[in-house]
Amino acid sequence: MTAPSQPLTVKCPNCGRAVLWATENLFKPFCSERCKLIDLGEWANEDKRIPGDPVDIEIDDENNLFQ
Repeated sequence: MTAPSQPLTVKCPNCGRAVLWATENLFKPFCSERCKLIDLGEWANEDKRIPGDPVDIEIDDENNLFQ
């Protein structure tokens, strides 16, 4: 038999605290709900964004999306 592997830990993307990557951690990869909400707010305020050219999206009268 092999020895059990050590649990995976990652750094919280917001504060850098060590986070156990486990099913019971509801906020992974964040350390807490607070860090998760801070990150969400930064995306919503467009403080964070994925690099690239913006995509123009049009919506017709029947709510169909066109690019």
